[in-house]
Amino acid sequence: MPPTPTDMPTDPRPAAPVPVSVIMPVLNEERHLRSAVRHILEQQYEGEMEVVIALGPSTDRTDEIAAELVREDPRVRTVPNPTGRTPAALNAAINASRHPVVVRVDGHGMLSADYIATAVRLLAETGAQNVGGIMHAEGENAWEDAVAAAMTSKIGVGNAAFHTGGKAGPAETVYLGVFRREALETQRGYNEEFIRAQDWELNFRIREAGGLIWFSPELRVQYRPRPSVRALAKQYKDYGRWRHVVARYHSGSINLRYLAPPTAVCAIAAGLVAGVLLTPYALIVPAGYLAAITAGSVPAGKGLSLKARLQIPVALATMHMSWGYGFLTSPRALARKVIASRRPAVTAADTTAA
Repeated sequence: MPPTPTDMPTDPRPAAPVPVSVIMPVLNEERHLRSAVRHILEQQYEGEMEVVIALGPSTDRTDEIAAELVREDPRVRTVPNPTGRTPAALNAAINASRHPVVVRVDGHGMLSADYIATAVRLLAETGAQNVGGIMHAEGENAWEDAVAAAMTSKIGVGNAAFHTGGKAGPAETVYLGVFRREALETQRGYNEEFIRAQDWELNFRIREAGGLIWFSPELRVQYRPRPSVRALAKQYKDYGRWRHVVARYHSGSINLRYLAPPTAVCAIAAGLVAGVLLTPYALIVPAGYLAAITAGSVPAGKGLSLKARLQIPVALATMHMSWGYGFLTSPRALARKVIASRRPAVTAADTTAA
């Protein structure tokens, strides 16, 4: 039988590698799914491993590719996620998995070769409940290169270590995450009402219960950015909208970094209105913002093509304005719905299933 969560070795060089379960929520991921799973199966890790893919109602070839992966490797299996929602997919995959370490990966995330081995070592060394690292955005064309540059710059995302890098240490949240199963059982998994920001919300609960979230730059996951301005805008609007829900649900969870985008949206909107109706001097606010993101795009775009560099200000403005707009327009009814539910899905009994 595999070791239970409480049996996890504390020696950073365990005699027998701890078995791990890799969980992956997917929806319309035909472009990257096979590559993402290959990066998992080719990990430099000697312990037992399983991959559980939670299938949403995709409209592309995702299900067909997943079925091929199951036939090709006995370590891979699938579970249904009829809602298509990420937190429901994660809970379904956790329930169907069985090992004491749970590694979350997305369908467009590519793990570095030693990711799992490093994460298991860090869990043992730090005593953390969850460890994670850098969301290494990397594009496949000029627009995606521009978005990747914006997402890994401080002018784009502030001082979030999992975007921009930094020293290893305790963190509010991390990208994806490698968990001790006991932490997921104690918190009863992801709150399925959080369509977005479910990682941040779960990590907040773990920290509130006294658990440690640990960031390490040793852990890197290659991430593919959204392929269009429209898709990026929707992504960041949803981020802002649901981050405001977290702030309402968990008092004290907000800080100045999260207030910067909505403040910028208000200031720019006020400057434009005042500039048109009152005095052109008010236009200095939106003009100053444009100048700032243009200047900030220069170091962010180092080494990229001219076409990509020219699109970085567009990516930055899309991210900032969409996040801020989503935060400002987040309906209070969402928070009431979340607070009324308060019942995530994972239980200790669920996780005993083979």
